[in-house]
Order: sequence, then C-alpha cells, then structure tokens
Amino acid sequence: MKRMQSSNVLVSGLRGLGVEIAKNVILGGVKSVTLHDQGQAEWRDLSSQFYLREEDLGKNRAEVSQTRLAELNSYVPVVAYTEALTDDYLTQFQVVVLTNSPLEEQQRVGDFCHSNGIKLVVADTRGLFGQLFCDFGEEMLVIDTNGEQPLSAMISMITKDAAGVVTCLDEARHGFESGDYVIFTEVQGMAELNSCQPIEIKTLGPYTFSICDTTGFSDYVRGGIVSQVKMPQKVAFKSFTTSMAEPEFVVTDFAKFERPGQVHLGFQALHSYQRKHSRLPKPWCQADGEELVSLAKEVNSSQTGSAKVDELDDTLIKKLSFVSAGDLAPINAFIGGLAAQEVMKACTGKFMPMKQWLYFDALECLPEEEGGAMLTEEDCAPRNSRYDGQIAVFGIKLQEELAKQRYFLVGAGAIGCELLKNFAMIGLAGGEGEVIVTDMDTIEKSNLNRQFLFRPWDVTKMKSETAAAAVKQMNPSIRITGHQNRVGPETERVYDDDFFESLHGVANALDNVDARMYMDRRCVYYRKPLLESGTLGTKGNVQVVIPFLTESYSSSQDPPEKSIPICTLKNFPNAIEHTLQWARDEFEGLFKQPSENAMQYLTDAKFLERTLKLPGAQPLEVLEAVYKSLVIDCPHSWADCVTWARHHWQCQYSNNIHQLLHNFPPEQLTSSGAPFWSGPKRCPHPLEFSTSNDLHMDYVMSGANLFAQSYGMQGSTDRVGVAQILDSLSVPTFVPRSGVKIHVSDQEMQSANANVDDNRLEELKTLLPGPEASSHFKLTAIDFEKDDDSNFHMDFIVAASNLRAENYNIPPADRHKSKLIAGKIIPAIATTTAAVVGLVCLELIKIVQGHKKVESFKNGFMNLALPFFGFSEPIAAPSHKYYETDWSLWDRFEVKGLQASGEEMTLRQFLDYFKNEHQLEITMLSQGVSMLYSFFMPAAKLKERLVLPMTEIVTKVSKKKLGKHVKALVFELCCNDLNDEDVEVPYVRYTIR
Repeated sequence: MKRMQSSNVLVSGLRGLGVEIAKNVILGGVKSVTLHDQGQAEWRDLSSQFYLREEDLGKNRAEVSQTRLAELNSYVPVVAYTEALTDDYLTQFQVVVLTNSPLEEQQRVGDFCHSNGIKLVVADTRGLFGQLFCDFGEEMLVIDTNGEQPLSAMISMITKDAAGVVTCLDEARHGFESGDYVIFTEVQGMAELNSCQPIEIKTLGPYTFSICDTTGFSDYVRGGIVSQVKMPQKVAFKSFTTSMAEPEFVVTDFAKFERPGQVHLGFQALHSYQRKHSRLPKPWCQADGEELVSLAKEVNSSQTGSAKVDELDDTLIKKLSFVSAGDLAPINAFIGGLAAQEVMKACTGKFMPMKQWLYFDALECLPEEEGGAMLTEEDCAPRNSRYDGQIAVFGIKLQEELAKQRYFLVGAGAIGCELLKNFAMIGLAGGEGEVIVTDMDTIEKSNLNRQFLFRPWDVTKMKSETAAAAVKQMNPSIRITGHQNRVGPETERVYDDDFFESLHGVANALDNVDARMYMDRRCVYYRKPLLESGTLGTKGNVQVVIPFLTESYSSSQDPPEKSIPICTLKNFPNAIEHTLQWARDEFEGLFKQPSENAMQYLTDAKFLERTLKLPGAQPLEVLEAVYKSLVIDCPHSWADCVTWARHHWQCQYSNNIHQLLHNFPPEQLTSSGAPFWSGPKRCPHPLEFSTSNDLHMDYVMSGANLFAQSYGMQGSTDRVGVAQILDSLSVPTFVPRSGVKIHVSDQEMQSANANVDDNRLEELKTLLPGPEASSHFKLTAIDFEKDDDSNFHMDFIVAASNLRAENYNIPPADRHKSKLIAGKIIPAIATTTAAVVGLVCLELIKIVQGHKKVESFKNGFMNLALPFFGFSEPIAAPSHKYYETDWSLWDRFEVKGLQASGEEMTLRQFLDYFKNEHQLEITMLSQGVSMLYSFFMPAAKLKERLVLPMTEIVTKVSKKKLGKHVKALVFELCCNDLNDEDVEVPYVRYTIR
C-alpha cells in the first residue's frame, strides 16, 4: 500500500474501458490519477461508460467523469486533462495506461515510456474481443510472485550428511516445491541453521526435502520450524514496438490456443482500417469484413518476426470486423479488471506481471447458428440509443429481450454492486422487466474499497436500497427493487412459488456456501438458470447453472476447511492462528454465551428442560456458566469488573500454565522415551502480572469494559485509576493440584466428556436463583464486531492472543494481522471482482439469447497474481435411468393433487397412480424429514392413512400447517419395479393449488 501511495497514474481514454480501469485503480489507493481524453461523449459510450449520462452527450468524457470518479476515494486526487500527451507531460507519471488510442500513439508513447523508466499498460476492447499489453521496463523486481501466504512446517529430523535431508512432522504435507527458499528457527542442536541466510531446497517427497551439506554442522537434537521465504525475482520486458514483432502471449483459454496470434494481427488490421476510413468497420457488414481480412493478410505478410502466422483464420477476422464497432460493458469489466491489476503490479512489484500480450474473446456469446446468420447490418445499425454499442454486436432483438428480463440478485456487496452496474449498462430490466436485489446488511466503512456504488456518507444505510438508487442514476430506465431479506426457509413466504415462477433467472452475489447451496436448491426446484461467482483476493471463479443442461452448484463441493484440534487450542498451541482462535473462543465464552444462557434461563420456562436433554457434559457446562453469571461473578461496581478481569488474567496466563507444567514437567518423557514437549508441543511458561506492562493492562482494561457492558454497567478508559485498583488487589498464590486430568488428545477429551457429574447437576439446580430474579438482571450478549476500534473487542482479542503466544514463545501478531485472522476477513479487491462479474454477464447474455449447447457456456477460474486463466465447459448433469427413462437432477414426476371432481388425492390413490401410470410400487414415501408411508408400517396406522388426503397426512405427521403460499409439495420415493427390484427414481412435485 505504501508503494501504491507513491505512484501517479495516467489513464488515457475515458470510454467504458478507461473508466473501468480508473475506477479500480482509484479504489486501490494510488497517489493520484489523471484522466486524459480529448473526445466528447457519444451515444455509443453510454453502453458501458457508467459515469456518463444522456445530458453529458457532447461534453468532454474526462471532465464529466472526473467529479464522479473522485468521489470513490477521498485519499486519491483525481484530475482531468484534455490536451495532447506530450513527452514532457508523461514524465510526471510512474504508470501510463492507454485505452482507445491509435497504434501510432501506442508506439510513440510505448517507446518513450520504455526508454524513460515509465511503466506502460495498453488496453483495448472491440466488441467481443479484448487486448492487453504490459511493459514494465528492462529490469523490474517482483517481490511476491504468487500472492500465497508463505508456508511453514515443524521439523522432526535433519540428517548430518552431504544432502542435509529435512523431515517434517507427518501431521500435514510441507507444501514446498524445489527451488523454494527457506529459513530455520528454534532448531535445537544444529543451531547453525537458525542464523543461516535463506537456503534453496530440493523436495524429495511430501514430508522431506534436501537443503545443503550439513556434515560440518553440530548434531541435530530436536525441534525447529522451517519457513518459506519469498525471494525477489527480476523480470525483463520488451518495448511496445519490439514486442509487436516478437510477441509473448498469455493464453486465457487453452481451447483457443492458436487464437492470440490471429487476433494480434487482427487488431493491427483494425488500426489500418481506421486510419484508412476514419471509422471502424460497420457492424455485420460483409464488405467491410472482407476488407479487414485483406488488410490482415497485408499485415501478416509484412511481419518478419514470430508475429507472422502460417495461415490466417479468415472467419475469425471477419467476426472481429463484424463486432469491432461494439462497446460491451462485460468485456470492458473483464479487461478493465485485469488492466487495473497490472497497474497495481507496476506500482508495487507485488504479483507476477503479464508477459506481455493478452487477447480474449467471447465469440460464444453470438447466436449459436454458424457465423451468426441471424444478424444483419440493419439489425445492428446505430439508433442514437444508449445501447448502440451493444446493438452493434447483438442486434436490436436481444436488446428487447434484455429489457423484459426479471432477475433476482441475492447480495449487494462487492459482486452485487458490480453486477448491478453491468445490469444497468446492458439494459437488463430496462423495459417491462425487473431486477429484485436483496441484502439484509448495512454499509460499513471497510466496504468502500470495493463496493463502488457506496460512498462515505452512505455508511450505516441499507446496501440494497443504496445500490438500487445508485444504478438508477447510471441508467434511469432500469426497473429495480431493493429488499432487506435474508434468503432461507424463513423468507419462503416472500420468495414463494409465484415469485420464483415469475423469474427468468437468479444471480448469486453471496459470501457463504450455505446460502449459495440454498439458492442452488431453489433454482433447481423452480428450474431457473443460476449465475454463481466468488472471489478470494486475486482469485475468482464463475459457474453457470443451466436447467436440463448442466450440473448444479451443489453437485460438487470443496473439501471442508481443516479445523484446529480442541486440545491444541486448549493446551498445546504452536502458531499464532491457534492463540487467535483461542482468544475468539474466550470472547464468545466470556461475553456472549453466558449472558445469552443466563437471560434464557431467567425468561424461558423451558430452558432448563431443554438444557438437561443436551448430550454429554453440555448440561453441566451450561448450568455452571449460568450460575457463575448470576451468582458468583455478578459485579456491583466498576472495581468489581476490574477485579474479575485481573483474576481471569491470573487464571489463564499463570495458574493454568502452572497446573499444565505440574502435570507435564518440562523434562517429561512419553511412554516411548521421547520428550513429551517436542514436535508440535511447545513447552509453556507462566507470566507474572505487572501494571507497567502495556499488554497486561490492555487485557484488564478491555476485559473489564466488556464485562461491564455485558451487565449494562458503565466502563472506564482511565488506565491510572485501573492501575490503582489493581495495586490494592490481593491475588492468592496458586498451588498446583494433584489428580487434575489434562487431556492430551481430542479423543481422550470426548471420552471424558461422556461422563456427567449428576450430583453437581442436581446441586446447581438448587443453587440457581428462581425466575423472580429476572427483574434484578439486565445481561447483554456481546456480538463480536471487528471494525469498531472503540468497542474494546479487538483490544481484548489482540491482548488475549499475544499473552497466550508469550506463554508458549510464539511470535506475536500485530493488530492488523490479528484482525485479519480473528475477524476471518476474506481478502477482497475491486480488480478481481470487476473481472469475474464481466464473465458472469457474458454468460447472462448467452442465457437471454437462449443458447442450448453446453459447449457455448463457460465456467471460469482465474488468479490475477500468477496470472492464470482457465475456462471449461460446464459439467453436464449426471444421468440416471429407470426402465428406459433417463433422468437428471432437473427431472421429476409432476402429480396434480386435485382430482377432476375437485377432491384431493388420497394416499391409496397416490400409490395406485404410480403403479398404473409408471409401473412402480412405492415402498417408502417421505416429505422432508417426515415418513408418510412405508411397507413395514403397522397395519392399523396404514389403514388409517390410506384413506386420508395427502396434505392431511403431511400436516398430521409433520405437525405443521401448510402456509397459503405453498402451491406444491415435494415427496421423495423409494420404489420397486415390476420385477421387485429397487430402482432409483426422481422426486415428486405434488401440486395442491
């Protein structure tokens, strides 16, 4: 960030692509951004330039955009410049970005920048094609080549020989690769390694690697941590002119491996055409297409370097001609996201730059008929419409279809904001359609670096309403409605059958897997297309789910995140992540759960009954915590809160450690004779409290204030006063006890927790105050909030974690790192979000056109740090079979519950229907978790149910009334065929209204 803040960036060309790059760079936080454009706003600019309005037509694009872009980040000065780019003017910038510029200017500026140490990015889009070029000089230092966190592993052995083989503990693979550099710490015996400079390694296996000749080192005794070190790497770039003739390509789609070389020539031919005619080829004009092919052949024949191709792809060049006059918001979003990330790489040296040319196309978006036969010059001619740039590519009919679409957008965060911007630009719901966006969150200050529809003055407002109003400014014709609902079973009365059946599709902009899977299930049930995407720092993915064509989002899942064993957290931490998780658990266990349980005990008559039914030792743990909250720990003054915090400090950082060392002394050996405190177990030491130690005082101050808040009492920030209270306190000396059991493994702990002290449970029930005590207490459960620096939450987490780290000799973490880990902050940047959403909207255009071939759609993954791009066809929905019928997750039996007579089908009629119509004998029938029928059901119950209507059985078994919003029920079947063989069949959709 410091490097970014010393970089002045010039963005030339303020059409859709230029404004996208400028937006992302400004959000990133550079020193300044200068917007350069000598042109006036035209109708076709409005297709993707989201900061131009119809009233701006004829005005300078840079000047109009400047005020709106400046609002994005008050720390980044944004100025407009409308004169020619002279060499003198360029010298004030560290990075220059050219968009929408002639080839001659690209060459002039490119060669000047290369010879003067100015980093250059050239970006261009032509309809469905995108181009990106980078030149960061002849010697650029990249400080982080992949953006991944450095790995570390614990050592179990180092050989003393010519190879110097390091063996890591077999808890997890080390993850290193040959050529990585590592450093060593805490090695006992072979201490020479602890002071070594980074050493290059050669991997020998998942747990071993070789370092160097260790024969001259001391003998290895035990322990040690090996950590990966990111070594700077020098990268050299050719100048623009040299690279034109000898291009290096970044392949975005390996199914189009030969295409970059072809498009490289095609873009040069477009520049020749524009120079010759002072315009681009007309949309879908055959004559212009043939002329461009001729020009491309001339360009190819004049090549002397590797840019020359053996045979020109005439069809591809013609398509480039047909769409080149187009200006598409999704293509600009994708190329603009990539280009802005390259600007940030140029400023910082962080992540591997693109070498040097990238070409992208989305020709799959064209009508599936070969060659786009449906489109004509007349269809795609300009109409002085804000959608002219899009009509030039797809014609007027698609524009009319887009206007009618009714889409549900779930989430208005970073991805949601970008989606809404693109929806507005492409004209989605610009007529009789509608976009419904729901998000129950309010805007926080930390959202502003990527959720670009929000401004500082919007903080605390609802995201969905604010985002809807912002895109209305971009395109007043978009029909959009903001909701504040969480999607889930609790809102199915709102998002009911009628709602989903009226939709054309759903776009997810969610930040958690559970909500994604829920929406996926709804889309499969209602057979609606789903556009799914996500980002993680520089990584992004796009998945498209098409009814009857592809698998669903839930068809494949990532492996679950590896959790930290409870015993590691409780007694044997060895990394700062462990102490931070422990501190978060402390926060919940001290300031949230006890207050929640205590208030429920006082106000809910059935709380005790429910608690006693919990498994294992949970009833005892819950009631002990309630007893402490209401009786033992209940404070009456601020001094009581300080006293509680001081005693808690003593317990956690001194007494418990003394007890642990009493059970397992530093010299303890295991049954096999190995030291107990070795490998992942770090031997701790107790701490001594001191009011002159800032970290000790931070813990007491934050803990006492949070404790006071949970009891509705006034806290204090007077450290001197707190120190005086502490000095007057008498803290009893702790004596470790014999017979205290400390569990060494989670399995051991689970076995112990199965035994409950029933006598103590009965005693607690008598000791707890009665419900009449509720008037004396006003306990508040505190929800952890990482972003408010005045609420003591992060103060407590940082102090609690670093004190425990000190106990175990683990290097501490600063507040920033602690917030990232404890707050589970997902890395997020505007560049990745913009690029991912550009790809999502290309898939949306295919869906609206009605594409039917699975090969027309693209799932995508990218990592802008590498950079890497991978596209693939969506996986087809798995197929099953019963009799001769194929079915997938999209298929089901449709059964009308109401008979012609108006009466509802009974269970007997339901069973007979499947036997007569489908030759299936139902052996079991369920609805949700309720078993409605089974072949082994008692005869009396079966006789009673067979005559009942289906809905009556459902309400009777589930003990729930069916809401008026429910139009159909889902039944799952287990069936036999006529040969009495089990068969797998689809579910049943049973319509009742």
